[in-house]
Amino acid sequence: MVRLTKIYTRTGDAGETHLGDMSRVSKAHPRVDCYGDVDELNSVIGMARALEAPDQVDALLERIQNELFDLGADLCVPGQGDDRLRVTPGQVEDLEQACDAANEPLESLDSFVLPGGTPLAANLHHARTVCRRAERSVTVLIGTEPDSVNPSALRYLNRLSDLLFILARAANHGVGGDVMWKPGATRGGSSAG
Repeated sequence: MVRLTKIYTRTGDAGETHLGDMSRVSKAHPRVDCYGDVDELNSVIGMARALEAPDQVDALLERIQNELFDLGADLCVPGQGDDRLRVTPGQVEDLEQACDAANEPLESLDSFVLPGGTPLAANLHHARTVCRRAERSVTVLIGTEPDSVNPSALRYLNRLSDLLFILARAANHGVGGDVMWKPGATRGGSSAG
């Protein structure tokens, strides 16, 4: 368990930080970008939860926030198959099941969805875009250190971004529906008077 008694340590004042295995790297290292993006994602999901999501959605988002801490712990330790805390294929499968359940009552799409609608939906769309950035960061890290990243970490982020999209759509379901992209709708000129 983690115990924090002092928040500042001064050990990062020169632009370096410790990874979970106690090695030191630059704060600009791709691995630090990965778990920094995951941390930001967790904060954005916290903002969505503050909008009083329905109980079932709130419980799911709370579980995801805890799993994102697991993911951050996974990403901050180079390697794949040791006794460290790692994201599991079962957690990825749980996200797939949540996607299927949340998507079932929604209508199929015939256009892209604009981020917006209810405040909850807009915040979940924001979380989705941060999740996609985290996914890109992990992809960069895999490209530079291919054997140092748990493959389930990337899969988890990919499924989570899908789930956040579906949850955003569900937040708009029954209250105006999705805000749809209208390709080329304003190409004829400005509608401003």
